[in-house]
Amino acid sequence: MKHRPLALLGAMLLSTGLVACSASGGGDTEDHAGGPTVLDVWLMRDSVSEAFQKEFEAGFEKAHPEIDVKIQIQEWEGIGEKVTAALASNDAPDVIEVGNTQVAQYAQSGGLTDFTGKVTELGGEFWLKGLAEPGAWEGRQYGIPYYAANRVVIYRTDLFQQAGIDATKIKTRDQWLAATEKLNSNGTQGIYLPGQNWFTLAGFVWDEGGDLAVQDGSAWKGGLDSPEALRAMEFYKRLQALGKGPKDSDESRPLQAEVVAKGQIAQVIAAPGGANVITQSNPALKGKLGFFPIPGKTADTPGAVFTGGSDLVVPAVAAHQKEAYTFLKELTGEEWQKKLALAMSYVPNKTNLAAAVGSDPGAAAMAIGAVNGHATPNTPQWAAVEAKNPIKDYMTAVLIGRDAKSEAAKASRSITTTLNSGS
Repeated sequence: MKHRPLALLGAMLLSTGLVACSASGGGDTEDHAGGPTVLDVWLMRDSVSEAFQKEFEAGFEKAHPEIDVKIQIQEWEGIGEKVTAALASNDAPDVIEVGNTQVAQYAQSGGLTDFTGKVTELGGEFWLKGLAEPGAWEGRQYGIPYYAANRVVIYRTDLFQQAGIDATKIKTRDQWLAATEKLNSNGTQGIYLPGQNWFTLAGFVWDEGGDLAVQDGSAWKGGLDSPEALRAMEFYKRLQALGKGPKDSDESRPLQAEVVAKGQIAQVIAAPGGANVITQSNPALKGKLGFFPIPGKTADTPGAVFTGGSDLVVPAVAAHQKEAYTFLKELTGEEWQKKLALAMSYVPNKTNLAAAVGSDPGAAAMAIGAVNGHATPNTPQWAAVEAKNPIKDYMTAVLIGRDAKSEAAKASRSITTTLNSGS
């Protein structure tokens, strides 16, 4: 997936479906004579606020006076090419923030430091698997989980109240369908769900025990035609029918935020930040939006979700390996993870830190779902699948009445061909 800044993920998930200008190369990485080691760090636009950045730098340098942190904020546009060039240079930064699904393509080239031996020390037993799993490549851990965000259900509290529905009691997909069907009446759409919201479909596939693609040795095979994935598509079809979402487009056409803001729509699936986008478009809805995790098949497990977010990596050629490790250990540790989550409404990188966002209703719902977070298939070729995205065409075909099994087989063949084209 092309990674997006998580501060903007709410808007992006509603509209599309997760500062200083940097110098070229690694920047000022020379140590001051007799002074602290200068640590060059690349963080992404909007991943931290200016206030948090200043607080962290001051706190870190007080605890580690031997290190002078120089954070450069990078733009998402073109960052893949810039990171690739840095990893191949002799002037790479010491720490880089990358999208969680981007780690494989950088690790494949041998350009990242291997932290497999540090996983226990970094609290890896509690890492969100949606960040940790794509941060690994061929059994080695290169990406250290940094922060996460995922989709939840944003709902109209007034419409739920009018229908006599208590959102806190919706724990299973069957209960969710029943409530949505009840809401879908008297001019109200039970849910706004575009036909090509494939990240939401992916969650249902994972719930059923399937995957978008599976690996067999060195080869990959598309998984949309498995019995599990077909059951997921059937559930998506039933849910999508309880609203007027277009069958042939995604969250960006038209913009979900504008549709929900203007209409009598009881629910939408998006990151919690999407609520702010809705109320900006329609201030009358302020105070009328709530959140709950996407329900699972059973009440004891929340629905599976795609985990958007970032990992921290250290280039293999970075000049200050020891200091870089100290930096990422601090920023991904308990103290600063709690502060970051509260400051930015993120999900902390570890499941045992979820309570840190308990005072933020949207982030709290997100944290519950994050426990069952997943990532797209961990291969550098997945980006090519998304570029073509046969999943979207498959979903539309099924929603307009074509045979699900044959359409799934066609989409799976396309995924298989694309994933194996680079092997």
